[in-house]
Amino acid sequence: MSGVLCYGEALIDFLQFQSQEQDGLTINDYRQFPGGAPANAAVALAKLGGRAQFAGQVGSDQFGEFLIHSLTHYGVDTQFTLKHETAPTPLAFVHLDASGDRSFTFMRKDSADLLLTPEQVTEAWFANNRIVHLCSNTLTESGAAVTTQTVLEQAKALNLQVCFDVNLRANLWKDQHIDIALVNHLVKQADIVKFAKEEFELLSQGNPEQYLSDCLAANCQLILITNGGDEIEYVSTQFRGFVTPAKTQVVDTTAGGDGFIGAILYLLSETIQLESLLHSEAQIQAAVAFASCAGAIAVSTQGAFPALPSFTQVSDLFNEQFSGTYDAAFLE
Repeated sequence: MSGVLCYGEALIDFLQFQSQEQDGLTINDYRQFPGGAPANAAVALAKLGGRAQFAGQVGSDQFGEFLIHSLTHYGVDTQFTLKHETAPTPLAFVHLDASGDRSFTFMRKDSADLLLTPEQVTEAWFANNRIVHLCSNTLTESGAAVTTQTVLEQAKALNLQVCFDVNLRANLWKDQHIDIALVNHLVKQADIVKFAKEEFELLSQGNPEQYLSDCLAANCQLILITNGGDEIEYVSTQFRGFVTPAKTQVVDTTAGGDGFIGAILYLLSETIQLESLLHSEAQIQAAVAFASCAGAIAVSTQGAFPALPSFTQVSDLFNEQFSGTYDAAFLE
């Protein structure tokens, strides 16, 4: 087996964790957490025991240093995490409602992650990896989209598998207008694709069955559609079905999806190759159930990196909730 290169944005999540009344105003308190979807996925993979590299760009500021330190702390290889001399590290303010669901305010104009150029993408990024993981937030600006396409093309040229977590954030796009054609262009070049249900509904544009057929005909080998705490759908050329995810008490949904896809990346890089997984519906079901445990643990604690679980934590929850339902012998 080999490692996983996670490419994209690392940013600071300022997470709202309480508020107080002062002089007739409601004052929100925010706590600084390391985050960013592909960075979260890299940490999720590393904390499970996998080999993760993070490629991206942060600012030469205290936030960038904190992110590199945090990635390294959890065992992620940061040799391809670059620092821009003048552009800032991106920031996100995460507002939580009573159920733990999030809304975002991003500080990302001309930030370091968006200014990484195709010329900075080198062959060394791919040398020790078999899977490249991408998200859609590096498609929101034209220059960043070109760099993302460069990463994808180099991965495909080297016959590496591509995993794409759609992870749409409308308020990162100009006028909140998501370029559906551009996102779907990447979807159809990926081997493994993860959607949240609302993302799938948006990108399929009212024709979900034809969309699935088109994705499978193009290149997709495994499609996963999550739906919060409801059933997760899996689709491949041979199998299609649903897995009821692990149950938990939701505190903060930050990194739930990243924990899920990080666990899938762990399985595909450390325990079972995609080609083998696709030949067994029982193993697909067990893999999805295992990954749902990683996501469930992540959403039961505030923050992203610190909330992502270890292999032992995920295995214990899997055995507690799915013992006798799914055969997870391939996890051993």
